[in-house]
Amino acid sequence: SRLPDGIHRWLFEPAPRARVAVFRAVVYSFIFVDVLLTTSWIAGHGDLPGELYHPLWLGRVLHLPTPTPLLVAIIQWGLLGAAVAVFGKAPRVMGAAVALLYLWWMLIGFSYGKVDHDRVAFLVALAVLPTVGPAGPHDAQDDAAAGWALRCIQIAVVLTYFLAAFAKFRFGGLEWLTGATLTRAVIRRGTWLASPLAEYPVLLQAFQYLIVLFELSSPLLLARGRIGRVFLGGAFAFHVLTYASITIIFLPHVVCLLAFLPLERIPERMRRMRLRTA
Repeated sequence: SRLPDGIHRWLFEPAPRARVAVFRAVVYSFIFVDVLLTTSWIAGHGDLPGELYHPLWLGRVLHLPTPTPLLVAIIQWGLLGAAVAVFGKAPRVMGAAVALLYLWWMLIGFSYGKVDHDRVAFLVALAVLPTVGPAGPHDAQDDAAAGWALRCIQIAVVLTYFLAAFAKFRFGGLEWLTGATLTRAVIRRGTWLASPLAEYPVLLQAFQYLIVLFELSSPLLLARGRIGRVFLGGAFAFHVLTYASITIIFLPHVVCLLAFLPLERIPERMRRMRLRTA
């Protein structure tokens, strides 16, 4: 109530509960892909010497214990179990459990060195989805709680892009733009599609400028109408091209891009397809 009316209406603009239901199904299903495939290496951190564990700030504040094989296994399988249970009758309680366990899983993963930034929006999604409560894929009712949760995820997506540009300048300086950042990436891990570009460093430098311009322009994702749709399509294309050229994909972040789409149309279209088939 203390927010200006325009900001309040924008933050809590009602959205179909079915949109949250479909998005939630994708997010919690992706937990299995992430824990068992893309971040399966975290399970091995329980076997590392304890002196290598340097907890992140949140881990230090919460006094989280040093990972052990038993602790990591409990977190891993508890997380997977909660991700299954969240589809039952207690989406708030089990959703909160998923959010806390996944956060702990990430703290274990990134307390030994490198910290990835593609998990920010996904962590926000896990934190806000339980606030919506029960929602079905055919629930067409508009709900301010659903709108607020989706808006939080959208803002986190935009901030991930926008702050990534500042991180580039913070750690790489202007040389990130004028240097051989992409040339090095293409030489190290370029595919057949990108490898020929190593002979054209000027072109790769131009791509570096375009990447930063894209990240600084990311607030356009929140624009209504054609501008927002075009920029969203550009975001998906950017990630597809990145993977096709240097095999880097930010899967949790790409999943969160779905929060910008009218996902509630999917169950209805599937129902119509079943009727036509019948």
